[in-house]
Amino acid sequence: MSSPVHPPSPALILDAYQPPPDTGLDVRHADAALLIVNKPSGLLSVPGRGEHKSDCLVSRVQAVYPDALTVHRLDLGTSGLVVFGRGEAAQSQLSRLFRDRQVHKRYIAVVAGAMPHEQGEIALPLIVDWPNRPLQKVDHAVGKPSLTRYWRRGVDVVSGTSRVELEPVTGRSHQLRVHLQAIGHPIVGDELYAPEAVRQAAPRLLLHAWRIELPHPLTGQTLVCEAPAPF
Repeated sequence: MSSPVHPPSPALILDAYQPPPDTGLDVRHADAALLIVNKPSGLLSVPGRGEHKSDCLVSRVQAVYPDALTVHRLDLGTSGLVVFGRGEAAQSQLSRLFRDRQVHKRYIAVVAGAMPHEQGEIALPLIVDWPNRPLQKVDHAVGKPSLTRYWRRGVDVVSGTSRVELEPVTGRSHQLRVHLQAIGHPIVGDELYAPEAVRQAAPRLLLHAWRIELPHPLTGQTLVCEAPAPF
């Protein structure tokens, strides 16, 4: 499936980058090995190109925790939990956990339309849309296998939207956004993949990484961290 017709350019979105005010870190877990921080929507996870894109989550975190190193990212518009390793050894261990799919993440999203099923799976192969990169698209010929599980948590008949919980089993770029758009339920406020009316229905992308579960890199014990969706 191709991208929506005439979506705003990702480059234009970044050129207009206006990060939210720095009101202090929302740290949900901190110990000698790792940090888990709740990222606000509209803040880059890592620096972008250009001095005006230097303000980002990792720079704010390192101002308080100088040994914090990036392990994974969330999209600009996505809010929620982000893990940092404290030092190179912890970063390497955490990166391996992500690579081996031992980290389990759950997201909350508000999507257009009434989801017809209480739960289900979206298994559609994804690949970068090269003429429009960094956009992604479904491609059954050469796309990489991608799997998302979902649970319908409610339907708002007035706004014509559904609230869903999402589990990305694989971790492809923009996976949740493209999968939901591909089945006809784009995420509300999605500047890249939703049609105009759905983009304009919210002041931000209504996608939030609310829960993360992983083995602690030092003890091996299961660590669970949560941050309720702000919408």
